[in-house]
Amino acid sequence: MEVAFKTKRLRKQLSEARQLQKIHGERRARLLQRRLVVLQAAQSLADFCPPFSGAERCHELTGNRRGQLSMDLDHPWRLIFCPDHDPLPCSEEGGLDWAGVTAIRILAVEDTHG
Repeated sequence: MEVAFKTKRLRKQLSEARQLQKIHGERRARLLQRRLVVLQAAQSLADFCPPFSGAERCHELTGNRRGQLSMDLDHPWRLIFCPDHDPLPCSEEGGLDWAGVTAIRILAVEDTHG
């Protein structure tokens, strides 16, 4: 899957091991590196569709974050991203077609509960 970043600064923070560890600490940095590797290796977002989500627990967000997805890191931190398609691939029911998502844009690493 193609992985892009919202900003150059975010790409640098998440791509350079030293920066990553300095900003997020050793544990979260290790989890972020794993999540980015599995996202890049995936054929599409369907590889993470529940119930096959595994440790990543990938899920769609709701409310003012509709259209975004998140993956678990260390509680309560999440990797936030969105499909990088125009138009969005939609299923017959009108929801997101996870199998059609082959490119994503990383938006943030944050605590979505606080």
